[in-house]
Amino acid sequence: MATPSYSGNVEIIEMDRMRKLIAEHMVRSVQVSPHVTSFAEVDVTNMVRWRDSVKDSFQKREGEKITFMPLFIEAVVRCIKKFPLVNCSIEGDKILVKKDINIGMAAALPSGNLIVPVIRNADMLNLVGLTKSVNQLAGAARSNKLKPEDTQNGTFTITNVGTFGSLTGTPIINQPQVAILAVGAIKKRPVVVETEQGDSIAIRHMMYLSMSYDHRIVDGALGATFLTAVAQEMEHFDPSREY
Repeated sequence: MATPSYSGNVEIIEMDRMRKLIAEHMVRSVQVSPHVTSFAEVDVTNMVRWRDSVKDSFQKREGEKITFMPLFIEAVVRCIKKFPLVNCSIEGDKILVKKDINIGMAAALPSGNLIVPVIRNADMLNLVGLTKSVNQLAGAARSNKLKPEDTQNGTFTITNVGTFGSLTGTPIINQPQVAILAVGAIKKRPVVVETEQGDSIAIRHMMYLSMSYDHRIVDGALGATFLTAVAQEMEHFDPSREY
């Protein structure tokens, strides 16, 4: 292979081992899976107001800070139960529908590299359990204390691109899974709201969802239907619920 030549003022940085593995994983995913991405806009006002109202008492009672991620995971898990084909993998011409719902959540390491720790059997956890799992895994990622088994056997991944201020994105599928959901930043915007008295304009907390899926098995109808179901779960969040 010819040695590349560089011109101009250039700094050369060698990829570390993890960055090389991530790069290979991403390239392979795009080569293996024909990606399609669908988008949805979500009014998460009820969710935001509920979290604001309970976050202090939640932390006092449970000793944990409640973020939005456990609430997102809760909504996704409910929809996976309705649409199990998004919780599968492909081996040759066989579809392996996973009966366990193991949710991966993309997290940044101190080095800036990305890793996806997994909450196993997320459907078996209540909101407190999800919150503790999310916080424990995120803390372990930040302190470089994740164990190899913490990142294995995921069946569906959620990535929070809103953490860094992005409104939305087109995530790459985490192989061998067939779908990945990106949640964007929550922004207050004036929107049209339907009321019994007619349409009105109100300030609401809005967010974009984007989901990339493997078009070999998840077609546009299923992908869009699942994404819409997740959006509706979030929009119909019960503001009077207990935790």
